[in-house]
Amino acid sequence: MSFLSAETARALAELVALDALEGGDAETDATPLERLRGIRSLLAALESDPASLVAVREALDAGRSWEAIADAAGLSPSAAKYRWAGGDDEIASRQEASRKRKRERPSSVPTDLPGLSVTEAAARMGVTPQAIYQRVTRGLLRSETVELSDGRRYKRVFPDEGPAAHEE
Repeated sequence: MSFLSAETARALAELVALDALEGGDAETDATPLERLRGIRSLLAALESDPASLVAVREALDAGRSWEAIADAAGLSPSAAKYRWAGGDDEIASRQEASRKRKRERPSSVPTDLPGLSVTEAAARMGVTPQAIYQRVTRGLLRSETVELSDGRRYKRVFPDEGPAAHEE
């Protein structure tokens, strides 16, 4: 009996079948998009497959450390513990909280912020971002940190306003 779920075994079989088609014949070769779909399907199936959790629990029962488990999984020990420590309900709760954060987290920087980003200011002035930070620290450029209602913070620079005012 396979340790992989039926869904993962199916995705693996489909990818192996696509690989078997590759023989140099343009009529029978899988298209690049078919190959990409097959790869992504297998990755998604592997990520959700309970086989990893079962293997982790068996390794823990056999006395293996979180460091050894993390090494085998290609993770840091803290990431491995976060992913697999605790009972099924604890793990499901952490995964749902993570999914919720990802849904609520905007994927891009807002475009309606005042001033310029440090990177934009550096490009406009022909210097490195580090040089912008140094000029801000020295009071040669005005900057402010803008905090959005969701907690994200952005450093904004105002190069057209001249030197920052020094407080005495």
